[in-house]
Amino acid sequence: MTEGPRSALNRLLGGKTPMAGTTAAQAATPAIPVTELLEIADYITKLKGGIAALRAQELTRDRIPMAHDELGSVVAATASATNRIMESAESILALEAKSLDDYRRKVEAHIGDIFEACTFQDITGQRISKVVEALGQLEKRLSQFSTVVNVRDGEAELDPEEARRKARAEKLLLNGPQPKGPATPQDAIDALFS
Repeated sequence: MTEGPRSALNRLLGGKTPMAGTTAAQAATPAIPVTELLEIADYITKLKGGIAALRAQELTRDRIPMAHDELGSVVAATASATNRIMESAESILALEAKSLDDYRRKVEAHIGDIFEACTFQDITGQRISKVVEALGQLEKRLSQFSTVVNVRDGEAELDPEEARRKARAEKLLLNGPQPKGPATPQDAIDALFS
């Protein structure tokens, strides 16, 4: 393992000899106070530890791609289940039967398909839980890192692409579903389509 900034500074500063023609008082008072250099070395050491604790390679190699794959699987499973439910419902609507018993038997078969298709929610729930866990780990690591380096959000400009997406979302009201239900009452939404 390589030596840390503090030990390197101590080694370098401790090994210096006063230059010829300097007094003892001048030699004892360096141009840059040693304590400031040691504080900088400590900060660098803390910063390196904080960066290492992020485990950025693991995040980019494992967790973020896994989250991407899991969400892709959720989308596919949801679409597949929705299609199966819709097909079964359409089949029920188009049923022709010779008797009430025949009709009942056919409807029950399609209802079974609908129930089977609804089991997607269990698997998608498990997949979404994995994504939530990965995002929680990322949030925790970034929070710890910002604490270690004592960083606060500044007034930095938004990335131009992020600013464009944000402006478009606000203009087109693309806020997506709200966490606790729709922000717009359902009656108002229904009125738009009537």
